[in-house]
Amino acid sequence: MKITSWNVNSVRQRGTAVMAWLAAHQPDALCLQELKCQDAQFPATLQEAGYHCTVMGQKAYNGVAILTREEPKVISPGLDGFDYDEARYLEVVIGDICIGNLYLPNGNSGGADGFQKKLDFFAALTRRAHEKLVSGQAFIFLGDYNICPTDFDFAPGALDPHDALIRPESREAWRRLLHLGLTDAMRVLHPHDPCYTYWDYQAGALPRNRGLRIDHALLSPSMADRLSTAEVDRAEREKDRASDHAPVTFGFLPAR
Repeated sequence: MKITSWNVNSVRQRGTAVMAWLAAHQPDALCLQELKCQDAQFPATLQEAGYHCTVMGQKAYNGVAILTREEPKVISPGLDGFDYDEARYLEVVIGDICIGNLYLPNGNSGGADGFQKKLDFFAALTRRAHEKLVSGQAFIFLGDYNICPTDFDFAPGALDPHDALIRPESREAWRRLLHLGLTDAMRVLHPHDPCYTYWDYQAGALPRNRGLRIDHALLSPSMADRLSTAEVDRAEREKDRASDHAPVTFGFLPAR
């Protein structure tokens, strides 16, 4: 089983690229973030590509969608406890696996209130993860977390020391979530590779490899036991008019 996360930075601009990527890689589930469109504007071509499309859009900003081969059960459009009118979380179940697709607030805009929104999302996601762990359900929470958990997760000089992606409060919130008993899928398989998933459009970030690892998948214990692969598709980021994020794919073995 393959599950992919991809911040497409406007699905209408990147619809053709997403179609081509689906045809080439054929994941079982594709989680998209930063759609920047309302539900009705989601590209019809993707709706007709042989995938079930579950969409939670928003005009001009945010937006998440999950494309699945198998018809999903929609559990939650939105995250309980995140009391903002923003399309940032979508949760479905396929088979015995819960998939939570998230687009966590950046935290650098809006001053103190904007940063608090980031922490509020983390707190709500942590409560949701705890509920899932107590229930014993297998789950994967993946998407654009907008955080570099350690200094190894960004190129030297790529971020200001006070950036919300690396502020102590942000990293503490990440650790609180991780320490529930979740597994950072990419890092457990690639402990010595930065595995950047994002390169800014400015200052030659991509050719200079001044990247960030901000797209993550956190796994429940049963999903961690099944994890087999974790790969960043940098080649997709290198294409013309690409998103500033690369697709990140996680492979899983069948349940024992």
